[in-house]
Amino acid sequence: MEADELLVRVAGGDQKAFETLYGLVSGPVYGLVRRVVRDPAQSEEVVQEVLLELWRSAARFDPERGSALSWVLTLAHRRAVDRVRSARAAGEREQREAARRGSGPAFDQVAEEVEAGLEREWVRRCLDRLTALQRQSVTLAYYDGYTYREVAERLSLPLGTVKTRMRDGLTRLRHCLGGAA
Repeated sequence: MEADELLVRVAGGDQKAFETLYGLVSGPVYGLVRRVVRDPAQSEEVVQEVLLELWRSAARFDPERGSALSWVLTLAHRRAVDRVRSARAAGEREQREAARRGSGPAFDQVAEEVEAGLEREWVRRCLDRLTALQRQSVTLAYYDGYTYREVAERLSLPLGTVKTRMRDGLTRLRHCLGGAA
């Protein structure tokens, strides 16, 4: 059975004819759409849209104006071009919006910077509440990246003393910073 006859039967609601027509035209439709859209996932979506439109609008097919395959491929080409134009327009809108917003920092960025500044100030205040040895040990370990052993060597203290001071200092920091939340 030819595509023309199948499409006429599809217009009458024949699901079996649609299944056969689907198998006949889906390959050529995908090939055409893929050449226009280029993205495989987008191409698959467009093909689904075209085949759904084919089912819904089969009654508009006029065999005197051309073949069924030509009509279906015309539908596919139009839908693919629409998708490309839509994607291009969306990209241009995003670029214009980014350029418009580029004149100043985004609100989220400003808010994050303010929040980070407040957090740094809170940590500084909490560090100031530690003893000098606790503050020095914690700073060397967490800000400068030294291990307990390296902190002990830098401060010329026994390892156990540094571990105890760090534990006590971190406990005090945790309590102090817990009030920040």
